[in-house]
This record gives sequence, structure tokens and C-alpha cells, in this order.
Amino acid sequence: MIAVDYTVGNALLTEWLPKGEDSKRQSHLLIYWTIGFILSYIAGTLITGFGAYTWQVILATSAVPAIITALFRSFFPLPASPTWLASKGKVKKANKIISKHMGRKWRLPKRFMKKKKKTPKNISWAILFSKKYLRRTLVGGIFYACQAFSFFGISIFLPILLSSMNITDSNISGIIYNGGMFVDVLFGIFIFNRISRRAFLVGNFLTSAVLFGILALVPGLNSMVKLTTFTIFAIILSSGLVLDYPYPTELFDIKVRSTGVGTCITISRFGAAAGTFLLSVLTNVGGAKLAMLVCAIVLLFAFIVCLIWAPETLPKFMKKEQKTE
Repeated sequence: MIAVDYTVGNALLTEWLPKGEDSKRQSHLLIYWTIGFILSYIAGTLITGFGAYTWQVILATSAVPAIITALFRSFFPLPASPTWLASKGKVKKANKIISKHMGRKWRLPKRFMKKKKKTPKNISWAILFSKKYLRRTLVGGIFYACQAFSFFGISIFLPILLSSMNITDSNISGIIYNGGMFVDVLFGIFIFNRISRRAFLVGNFLTSAVLFGILALVPGLNSMVKLTTFTIFAIILSSGLVLDYPYPTELFDIKVRSTGVGTCITISRFGAAAGTFLLSVLTNVGGAKLAMLVCAIVLLFAFIVCLIWAPETLPKFMKKEQKTE
């Protein structure tokens, strides 16, 4: 069910957000995601004393926000998708829902107002790998997967780095990791609409790859230089999290948006799974340096893909590109 929200929820949300503000507001969702992430860490740290059942109690705490969400959606149900209703020929019903939630002066865009005689076929995943959408599908999936993979490098390397500085308290590591991520996301939101999406993506992956490569390939750095380099790396990579919701949504038009975003998120889960298991194995086999080197290579691969294929999706920068062509 969580996976459904990741895909359908994001596409549905954009229909109800003001045009031009939708991506900015989507990026703000990462603040709440990060707060939930931090609260889960706090719960895992504070819940003790249940012996062999401690992990089960910790896992059960996830039911609390799930129940709250279920109750909220029961009393305040989500409205249906107006564009989906219109695509099925239910224009009148779609306009009724829009008027109810936004006021009588609001209606569907003109392109949706004509009733279609035939109900369109359901969109197949295959269309995402057609000539029209293939590049966007690959960029969305690869950027998301490589980011998720490398993000686990932070949690693996930070405790090792702190232990080299004689800081062995795992709570300190957790505070730095979670608190730093929250600040980094705020930084990402600050620059989100100030630079182009393409520059954000390409610059984020290139800088992260270079910094992680330095940590992996230059063994003679002292602890403070390592910590400073790692902190800058973590800030840059974590700030890129704000692209996770809006950019895949911007890559696809309304016809394939839900399917496209869902596919990108599906691909990203392979990256997350690989980061969870593979980096731990690499750390055990070849140490932290090997794991960091692999992370740097993955980030470099994402940089090359985005440099070659990533389209610009922020309107004000798209207009500038069109003027220069």
C-alpha cells in the first residue's frame, strides 16, 4: 500500500496544485518525509527493554502513523482524479468534483471538455519504452536508482569515519546523520527553483562522485579533512533528494504520468535494495574504501546519463533554451 502512495499519490497531487507552483510544493513534501525518517530513528533508539521482542515492538510502531493516516482518509476522503474521469468520458462528473473542492469558477481545461465516444485503452508500460518516452524513462529511473544506491553509502561510511576520530557513540553518528539530512533537504529546497533542473541533476551527481572518489582514492587525508569532505558530499547528495518527487512527475505528460512515475520508482527500488545489501557485502570484503569507490562509480554513471539525456523541465529555463536555439 505504501508503494501505491509513492506512485499514484504523487500524480494525483499534481492535479490539485496551482500550475507553476506544483513542483515547488512537491519538493516541500521531502521535509515531512525527513521528519518521519528522523522520528523512526528516534523510536528505534528509545524503544528498549523487550528482550527478544524488541525488534517486533519497534516494527509495530509503524502501525501508529498508518492508523492515523487511515482514519484521516476515512473522514476526509481524497477526491477522484478529474483528468482520469474526463479521459473516461465523465466530463460532467469531473467538473462537479472540481467545483466542489475549488469553487464554481473552476472547470476542466478546454482540451478535456469534449466527450469522447470511445473509452481509451489503458496505458501499457510498453509505451514508456517507445521512442517518445524511452529517454525520459531511463533518466527518471537511473537518476532515482543511483541516488538511492549511493545514499546508503552515507550511513555505512559515517560510523567508520567517526570511529577513526575516536567517536564510538552510535547515537552521535545517528544525530549527525539525521540532523544533517534535514538541514541538507532545506538547502535543496532553497535552491530548487533558483537553478535549472538539468544543472541541479548534473552538478549534484558530478560533485558527489568527485568528493566520494577523493575519500576512496586518497588514503593519506587526516580525519578532519575527511570529515569536512564527507560533510560537503552528504550536503550535496542529500539536497538532491528534493528532486525525487517533482522531477519524475515533470518528465511525463498527463497521459502516462502515473505509469511513468510508478516505473521510475520501481527502478529506484532496485537501487535501494542493491545499496542496502551490496554495500554491506563490499565493506566486509574490501573495507569502506571499496564500498566508497563503487558508490563513486555509480554516481559518475548517473552523471554521464543525466549529462547526455536529462531534459530540462523547469519552464523558465526551457524558454531560455528555446530562445538561444
